[in-house]
Amino acid sequence: MNHAELAAFLKSRRDRVRPADVGLPAGPRRRVPGLRREEVAQLAGLSADYYTELERGRGAQPSAQVLAALARALRLSGDERDHLFHLAERPLAPAASGPATLVQPALLGLLDRLTTTPAQVITDLHETLAQNPLAVALLGAMPPGRGPERSFVYRWFTDPAARGVYPAEDHPHHSRVFTADLQAVAARRAKDADVTRMVAALRRRSAEFAELWERREVALRRTDHKRIVHPSLGVIELDCHNLFSEDGRQRLLWFSAPPGTEGHAQLELLSVIGTQDLGARVDS
Repeated sequence: MNHAELAAFLKSRRDRVRPADVGLPAGPRRRVPGLRREEVAQLAGLSADYYTELERGRGAQPSAQVLAALARALRLSGDERDHLFHLAERPLAPAASGPATLVQPALLGLLDRLTTTPAQVITDLHETLAQNPLAVALLGAMPPGRGPERSFVYRWFTDPAARGVYPAEDHPHHSRVFTADLQAVAARRAKDADVTRMVAALRRRSAEFAELWERREVALRRTDHKRIVHPSLGVIELDCHNLFSEDGRQRLLWFSAPPGTEGHAQLELLSVIGTQDLGARVDS
């Protein structure tokens, strides 16, 4: 592994990204042309010390998951992401025919411009790929690792803790909507092994999902009115919107509230309190 070249490449990409590109304020005393090291670490879900070791070439051995997170944080193109994996001597991230782990440029460009409302890019299996700072403040950071647990729909039916993001009385509604959405995705990707495995696992592990699946209700989740439980602000009522990529594999999801409503005031307060004391509890 070429630690020096990896370090130089990371620094060069960090210098290129403007704070505004990722929803961060420029600030009056910024001394670097792009992002600070601690900002890259925060965006990638890493500790500042660990990222500093990487950029100083001190022998850290980043995993494929860490490299994928850095590629998202630094807004790398497909060729740049592959180069990052080559420098770290890791197998390349899945190609476009596999899990859609590289954010599509059009959606990423829109996400970069949504700086005053929570927004994130997710896959059609509800795996979070990228978030702006307000989405992290509202929902928590995207979960680490790979596999079905990256999907909020999977966690919804297999991990009771995942449901804490919504009030209990809203759970039946979201269960129905998630299942109907997955029905549509499964039909469109009928030969996709990832989808087939997820559906089979959910039918096996969740009696609720199995019963809903047999109803065969189909409806892609385009808009919804949500009540989100925030650890500091309580229940926030928001409208949730989805913009689909051309192939339907990814969605830009953002939250809003009409001016003058309590939800609008809570979003403004959210931008002030930021990500204080929040865990990983991403909703999609």
